[in-house]
Amino acid sequence: MKHFFNITARKKNGLSRAVKNIFGFKPGNVALYKLAFRHKSIATPENNGFRHSNERLEYLGDAVLGSVVADFLFKKFPYKDEGFLTEIRSRIVSRQNLNALSRKLGIDKLVQSRRESKALGTSILGDAFEAFVGAMYLDKGYRFTHKVIVQKIIQNHLDLDDLIVKEVNFKSKLIEWAQKERRNIEFVVVDELENNKNLKIYVVNLLVDGELVATGKDYSIKKAEQNAAEQAAMKLLENDDDNAS
Repeated sequence: MKHFFNITARKKNGLSRAVKNIFGFKPGNVALYKLAFRHKSIATPENNGFRHSNERLEYLGDAVLGSVVADFLFKKFPYKDEGFLTEIRSRIVSRQNLNALSRKLGIDKLVQSRRESKALGTSILGDAFEAFVGAMYLDKGYRFTHKVIVQKIIQNHLDLDDLIVKEVNFKSKLIEWAQKERRNIEFVVVDELENNKNLKIYVVNLLVDGELVATGKDYSIKKAEQNAAEQAAMKLLENDDDNAS
């Protein structure tokens, strides 16, 4: 029993040091951060069927992160309109950007998930980042969380100028392209797979004029659609560039 407690203590200390190294502060309630990095693919169901994973913290962190980014952009760009602020916020909190940011920070080394979920790989890191924000909010409060996100993340690791000129809203871009080219785009859920933990993986096909262009997979239909849209947008952009040349 003593050996077990020693191992548990080392794990907590290791996570505490990792958070300190990455974000510059020492966690108070380490269990919150441990939960933030636990993907539902390894969550053990309780007697009531509830799985303890980072999903609830992700929900909370998504709201907190959106609020902090909105406040930062509102003050950073006092003469920009609502449309500009909304678009840049969506780019900052997009899964593509949060996934890349998580890898840059080393969060990918802290996330716990099964191999098949990592192979899916499209949203787990971004989800974990949002869950971390949720854990930090519960542990330290909003003002502290705001300060860390702005000073440690936005100012140190985000290139706002690059984000402003970069197009990352693939689904919106596809819709605009379809309207311009008089094409029809359709997202179709073609399969619902289950892994060995009975977690559903949705498979979505993206059709352009009835022809399959891309396929996306994820644990939610919305994210699977986003994955398919990103693949399709890149293909269509390449085709447009080739035709233009």
